[in-house]
Amino acid sequence: MNFSSIAFVGAETEAAKAGLGRLTSRYPHVSPDEADLIVALGGDGFMLETLHRFISRRVPIYGMNRGTVGFLMNTFREHGLIERLSRAQKVTLHPLRMRARTGSGEVVEALAMNEVSLLRETRQAAKLRIRIDNKVRLEELICDGILLSTPAGSTAYNLSAHGPIIPLGAGITALTPISPFRPRRWRGALLPHTAKVLFEIQESDKRPVSAVADYTEVRDVIEVEVTEDRSCDLTLLFDPEHNLEERIIAEQFLQ
Repeated sequence: MNFSSIAFVGAETEAAKAGLGRLTSRYPHVSPDEADLIVALGGDGFMLETLHRFISRRVPIYGMNRGTVGFLMNTFREHGLIERLSRAQKVTLHPLRMRARTGSGEVVEALAMNEVSLLRETRQAAKLRIRIDNKVRLEELICDGILLSTPAGSTAYNLSAHGPIIPLGAGITALTPISPFRPRRWRGALLPHTAKVLFEIQESDKRPVSAVADYTEVRDVIEVEVTEDRSCDLTLLFDPEHNLEERIIAEQFLQ
């Protein structure tokens, strides 16, 4: 990986602040708006925030774990950073673009690196109709919610909802129901990454639903369209021995 300048950003946790202080005192750095490589210190949530924050700059981001799980992060080490960055491997991700329409007519667009999820807002279960590429595939799904996950996000909320883990280069997304009631045995579907998915909320006044793209939430939606945005390239950097593809494969064999 070739670069001429780096910037450091960190989460608001004590661990991240401490790591940030040690790195900035040791390595030359510039502001994030000037750098051609950004080092992010925190957990997976902070990595998502960093990706969203610098999405228009299209600079590679190298994460160092100062959080809990750190699935999208490399191991934190103070020494040898320049060498690690020089040999880091690139992973290119394409986010999902959510277009949600509310009962009041408002239309909200947002990007999701992990998943777009629909969730019931009250004690009433959600009732959804699912169209894929303009064809109704499921006339009625009664559930707590549903999500559409990218491969990178397939080990997050999707996995907790019993969805499949997807290798990065598979070219598919995971459509996973959350606590489905009817049809009870439907476990979701794997879709080509080119698919346009449309969720239509039925009985929305009685059964209100919110839509969430990573951390952007839209309340009281009546229709949500989700597509992969191939025009948006996000580059993450990983140590060769700790790359994301290997982690995704290894996750499937954990006991």
